Parts: sequence; structure tokens; C-alpha cells
Amino acid sequence: MSDWDNDGKSSWGGSQEQRPEPEASKDGASRPESRRDWKLIEKLVMSLQSEQRKSRRWGIFFKVLTFVYLFALLFMLKAPVESGLGDAVGEHTALIEIRGPIASEEEANADSIVGALRDAFEAPDAKAIVLRINSPGGSPVQSGYINDEIERLRQVHPDKKVYAVIADIGASGAYYIAAAADEIYADKASLVGSIGVVAGGFGFTGLMDKVGVDRRLYTSGEHKAFLDPFSPEEPEEVSFWNEVLDTTHQQFIEQVREGRGDRLKDSKELFSGLIWTGEQALGLGLVDGLGSASYVARDIIGQEDLVDYSHRPSPFKQLIDELGVSVGSGLANALIQSRLELR
Repeated sequence: MSDWDNDGKSSWGGSQEQRPEPEASKDGASRPESRRDWKLIEKLVMSLQSEQRKSRRWGIFFKVLTFVYLFALLFMLKAPVESGLGDAVGEHTALIEIRGPIASEEEANADSIVGALRDAFEAPDAKAIVLRINSPGGSPVQSGYINDEIERLRQVHPDKKVYAVIADIGASGAYYIAAAADEIYADKASLVGSIGVVAGGFGFTGLMDKVGVDRRLYTSGEHKAFLDPFSPEEPEEVSFWNEVLDTTHQQFIEQVREGRGDRLKDSKELFSGLIWTGEQALGLGLVDGLGSASYVARDIIGQEDLVDYSHRPSPFKQLIDELGVSVGSGLANALIQSRLELR
């Protein structure tokens, strides 16, 4: 048994085992060997081990997530263009969508639409083709490519007719495409026409004078910079550009006259760039009737089963566009370039 002294400290005696007092270091400080100190150290070590396990788990999770993302990315890149054509069985009406601005970098570009047209014309079970148009127009070059291809395919496959159906709007370059069809239909409230050409830009010369900025531009051609927004316009260059617009306008008019023929009414405003409702367009001969794509397939073609032949952009491109990566380049083109458009 141990005896307690007056200070309350135990002294060694008897057979009971007791822990010796901590030894003092050379500088007089005690070692951290008390129970409380050891418990704190133990908790600290356990906490560090737990954090390490969590870090390893999160590291594995993010590695797996990265692998899945890369695998999905490679899969989407394998399919640059998808066709909306499903497992078509039996006779049907081929449907091709023309939506949004018509331009090489947009969904409604000549490559995609021409590819869909070829697939539809070559499909033995496609009885006829419906172009469902909902577009304000765009590039005269892209529109011209599509117009020419429709006319060529109609000659190669004379037994298949092409019907253009205008939804909300079929104007300018979109109507340029529609004019190549055998017949055009629209809703009574659709917007149809706008047979004209427009080119626009910006002029900053007045602003530069106000802020004291000098334009320094070096060219090797007398008129090389005639569309430069930071240089003043020259009357002869404006006249030249108007000739370009007039020439393109005449090309547009010729295609419309060739496609519509005697169905066009004699009106001086027909090619002025004005736009009409579907009901007004019917009276002017710009359309042949009022109705939807389903109506044309069912009552005009006689085959109500519609099969979509439209070519879609890859999922990867759609994802990039939705994230807005192309916004910067589109804004730059709008501010810097003066593009020619059918409007």
C-alpha cells in the first residue's frame, strides 16, 4: 500500500505498482506523457488519417468522372453529323427542316440541307419531300447552293415532287430556297417574301474625331479598304457597292420568276423587299395554298407518315453552342464584317 504525504502526493511503498513521475528534461520542462496529452495526440493522428482516406476517395471519384467525360467526348466526336432518319418502313413523306438563319456556320447550312435532300430523293420509299421552313433568310450563297441542288435533284428524280411549307417565317434567303419547290404552302399568318438584298455595317469616323484617334491603314489596292468602318465613305465606292447589291437582287428575282412562273401576280411591290402574311402572299402568287406540313403530307401528297431526314449537328457542337462559346466570334463578325444577306 502507498502512503500519502502532506502535499497529497503518493510515495512508493508496498507492492502496488504506480507510475513514476515524468522525468524532467535538461531545461526543466516535463515530457507530454499525461493521459490528456496522449488523448489529444491520438485524436490528432486519427483525424489526419481520416482526412487522408477522404482525400483518396475524392481523388478516385474525380479520376473516374474525368474518364467518363473523356469517353463521352470521344463518342460524340465520332458522330459529327446525325441524320434524323429513323427506321422508316414502307412508303412515307420525307421531311427536311430548315430552321434559323441560313449560313455556313449555322444549323441551316447548305452542306447539311443538301445532304438531307440527297438522302430523301434517293430513298425508294419516300413518296415526296416536304421542306418545313422557319427562317428569316441569310447568306445568298448558301441559299443559292440549296436552290440549285433542289432543281438538279428534281431533274434526276422527276417522279418525286418537292413541297415547301412555311411556318412562322419564310423570308429572303428562305424564300429563295422555297422558290425551287414544285408548290409552296404557308399558314394564313406566316410571314412570306422579303425579296431583296441588304448589306450593313458601322461607321466610326465621327467618334474617332471626337476622341482624337487617327486611322492608319496601309493597302496595296486603291479600293482595298472600301468597307472599312473606320474610314470615310467615298461616293464612287458606294455606287460600286450598290451595283453589287443590285446584281445579287436580280439573281434573286430571276430564281423566283423561274420557280413561280405565271403564278406570280403583276405587282411593282413584289420584289421591293416587303414581307406579307401567308394570306396576302396567296393573293400575290407567292404561295399555292394555306396549310401545314401535316396537311400537305395527308391531303396533297396522300402519304401522311412523315419521316425526318434532317441532318443534325453533333451533340458536342450543340453542347458548345449552348454553353455560349460561339457568342464572342458571332459578335465580332457582326461588328467588324459587312456581310451580304438576302432580306
